[in-house]
Amino acid sequence: MSADVTDLLGDQRVNALLSWTVVGLILAAVAGSVASGELLWAAFTGALAAIVLLPPLSYRSVDAMLPWEMVLLSALPVVGRLFASVPVTGNLATYLSVAAVALIVAVELQLFTPVKMTPRFAVVFVGVATMAAAGVWAVVRWGADRTLGTAFILDPALSEHAVEEALMWEFVASTLAGVGAGVVFALYIGYKVGAARVPEEVPQ
Repeated sequence: MSADVTDLLGDQRVNALLSWTVVGLILAAVAGSVASGELLWAAFTGALAAIVLLPPLSYRSVDAMLPWEMVLLSALPVVGRLFASVPVTGNLATYLSVAAVALIVAVELQLFTPVKMTPRFAVVFVGVATMAAAGVWAVVRWGADRTLGTAFILDPALSEHAVEEALMWEFVASTLAGVGAGVVFALYIGYKVGAARVPEEVPQ
């Protein structure tokens, strides 16, 4: 791993131990979703776990883990959704989870590839990536409704107008969550790595 990665991760073994602990929580969330019959959400949570585990698998090292703070941030929505008692809480967890996936992808690009993002671009990237992920997630749920008879989006109790309005508000919420995650990423990278390594403007 590069020097930038080492500086950001700090004590790699301690970071790896904490990150693997959080990964255990994510896998527990996968098992909980399967047990409760929420297979679509289990697939989403499993995809998050796969993305988090991509660095150690690529580098073939258990120490090559993302910063534990970022892994924990991504895990909070998926773990919290298991305990959501009202629809609003569950939907909020969904929006934050989509943003968390975009955030993790941004962190992996920053740490494990030659790609280096300025703080401003990081906000835009995570926001746009969240919007794209939310769109894909909506298509997946719509496909499940059409083929499996579920009611993730096409709720028979709602009119077509109500379904469309709910979907638009979902995209709005996802965008806000993505921008928020982008700001967190920019501040975190800027704090850990320093302004010298994350320039405000791309050099000409």
